[in-house]
Amino acid sequence: MRKILVVVDMQNDFITGALGTLEAEAILPAVIKKIENYDGEVVFTRDTHDEDYLSSQEGKNLPILHCLKGDDGWALAPGIAELAEGKKIFDKGTFGSVELMEFLQEKQPKEIEFVGLCTDICVISNVVMAKAFLPEAEILVDSSCCAGVTEERHQTALDAMAALQVNV
Repeated sequence: MRKILVVVDMQNDFITGALGTLEAEAILPAVIKKIENYDGEVVFTRDTHDEDYLSSQEGKNLPILHCLKGDDGWALAPGIAELAEGKKIFDKGTFGSVELMEFLQEKQPKEIEFVGLCTDICVISNVVMAKAFLPEAEILVDSSCCAGVTEERHQTALDAMAALQVNV
C-alpha cells in the first residue's frame, strides 16, 4: 500500500519565531520521531512569502511578516531540515497547496497522513483539499504531531476534520 506523510510548515517562524507558540515547540520532537519512523514517502510544505506579503489578502488579515523566502524564519526547523534533505518540498504562498494536491493525485496513495502547523489553518486547509482531490484515499491526522494557534482552535480544527471522515 502506498502511503505518504505530509509534514506541514514545520518552520522556525511557526515554532520559535514571529508566530511561534509553546505548543509548536512541544510537538517538534514527536514530529521528528514520526518522520524518522514513517514507513512510506515523506514530503514537506513550506509557507513562503515575499516582501509584498502585507499587501496580500492574507497579510491584511494577519499583518505579521513571517516565512519570508530565504530568511531564517522561512527555514524548516532544526531536526526537520536535515530529514527533508533530498525530499520533495512544496513552497506555498497561501494556506493550501495545489501543487501538493497534483503530486498526490499523480502518486495515488491509499493513505495520506498529515502532521504539522498550524492545525487550524494550513493543516486543515490541505486536509480538506486532499479529501476533495483524492476522495477514496484514507486521510489521517496525528493530533499529537499538530499544534494550532490556540489549543481551542486546534481542537475545533480536529473536530471539523473528523466530521469530514478524516481519521484523527
